[in-house]
Amino acid sequence: MAVTTWERARRRLTEPPPERERAPGILEPSFSAVGLLTGLYFFAISLTPSLLPRAGYAQGIGSGVAFMVGYGLGAAVFAVWRFLSGPTAKGRVRVVLVLTVLALIGVQAGLAVWSYVGWQNDLRLLFGMEPLSPLVWPVIVAVGALVAAALLIIARSLRTLFRWTDDLLDRWLPRRLAVAIAALVLIAALWWVASGAFVNAFFTTSNWISSGRDLQDKPGVTQPSSELRSGSEASLVPFDTLGRQGRSFVSSGPTAADIDEVTGGGALEPIRAYVGLRSADTLEERAELLLAELDRMGAFDREVLVITTVTGTGLIDPRGVDPLEHLWNGDTAIAGVQYSYLPSWISLLADQDVVQETSREVFRLVHDHWSTLPLESRPRLYLYGLSLGATGVEAVLSSPEILNEPIEGALLSGPPFLNEMHTEITEARDAGSPAWLPVFHDGETVRFADERGVSPEGGTWGPTRVAYLQHGSDPVVWFNQELAWEEPEWLQGDRAPDVSDQMGWYPLVTMWQVLLDLPAAGSIPDGFGHLYTYRANAAAWAGVTSATDWPAARLDELASTLVAREEARELALTGSS
Repeated sequence: MAVTTWERARRRLTEPPPERERAPGILEPSFSAVGLLTGLYFFAISLTPSLLPRAGYAQGIGSGVAFMVGYGLGAAVFAVWRFLSGPTAKGRVRVVLVLTVLALIGVQAGLAVWSYVGWQNDLRLLFGMEPLSPLVWPVIVAVGALVAAALLIIARSLRTLFRWTDDLLDRWLPRRLAVAIAALVLIAALWWVASGAFVNAFFTTSNWISSGRDLQDKPGVTQPSSELRSGSEASLVPFDTLGRQGRSFVSSGPTAADIDEVTGGGALEPIRAYVGLRSADTLEERAELLLAELDRMGAFDREVLVITTVTGTGLIDPRGVDPLEHLWNGDTAIAGVQYSYLPSWISLLADQDVVQETSREVFRLVHDHWSTLPLESRPRLYLYGLSLGATGVEAVLSSPEILNEPIEGALLSGPPFLNEMHTEITEARDAGSPAWLPVFHDGETVRFADERGVSPEGGTWGPTRVAYLQHGSDPVVWFNQELAWEEPEWLQGDRAPDVSDQMGWYPLVTMWQVLLDLPAAGSIPDGFGHLYTYRANAAAWAGVTSATDWPAARLDELASTLVAREEARELALTGSS
């Protein structure tokens, strides 16, 4: 007797699904052999050198994630192979194959473990940091195991959810179609959670926490008394609206007397203008307020006017601007507008559009006013940006306003991987120059610099001068998604002096290693990672602004003086606390 369609549907709804291989439970100690082998390989290569030295807990996080990425890839590929009924090794062949692969990976893992402390200490010695003790291994193992266990529980929970959805659809649909639809539905749901709900919640929470910190002051910050500083009694911008970094910027920096100690006399009091997020309601109003503040202080009568694009938290790096004020004997005006509360590593993800919009609007308003002034009496106009600020500067350099009235130049320090102009120039560099210190069109307009100076030396540097200051060890500069599948040019051939010769490239893992370096890029000694020294900034500014009366020996003395002052301030603050 033929089975009707209704009868088939009834059986699917009432009868249990056909037996299939049972997957391990969430907490069950059962694992994929292929996954474990692949995970062990990923663990081994996670211990190879990266751009920056790592604390034990950071390495534990990196190795734990790397192990689970390898485990997941291995287990997933093998599961798909079996689902497609691919042939698998059995019996004695399988045992020999597994043992051979295990031996090879075991040797690599052993060598990685053996050399880990060595390369770490080589890099720490280069960076001037304390050596790492072998006792770091318990920390690495403990943190790595916890991270791997947590990720395994999450992965198995998702697999259980998939199996439940699959079993539900299997009652109505053919087996393979049920699996495909269940996978598509869950992947779409997870993507929505990860890229939508989770990301929005993360940014909202981070902004709330950071906005509270923005109300707090750094040690030693006081309201400026000089009329040439925003936030003073004469200022159009209330001091308490400037934000944490803005208040620090206007209450610090060299005075005319400080500059006289270096230059020999005749210094002017530098102008520092700043507008915070709380200073006005809209971007247009903040830009107009900055222009009014610059006009009030006589900034357009100075020799040098610098429009800065600040970092995510609103920072204008003193190592970037203090040297400039000395180079020009205080005859300077430096201005910036806050656009975010978030730390830079979060702003890289959240504020890309905001920083470009802010940079363009502030520049447009100031540039429009500046361009109406007599050519012979208006200040020389420059741009400056560190980190995400460099992204904002690039947005200005590509704007049409700059074509009719070109500016004098720009300094971009630690340009992030987001910077399209930086990437294009690096790719189009002159033959023979390395990716970490390119030469572009013989340095006619754009030049690159590191701690050793600006390259190339000499030659004709045109009337508009742009300089990129970057370290070979700065992950903010060198991270990008292509590291997952393509070896970068900065690891090929001769390397930057601050990059380990032992660092290699591995698919997926190198991208994860450099990504893990990002949060630590600003917590290592000056002159490495994302921390650019007074000396490097002074040399770059001397080149960009044509400060020809500052030879190398004099720049060295200036940098030594600024470092000594910074150490004295920190010592005084430590003593007062």
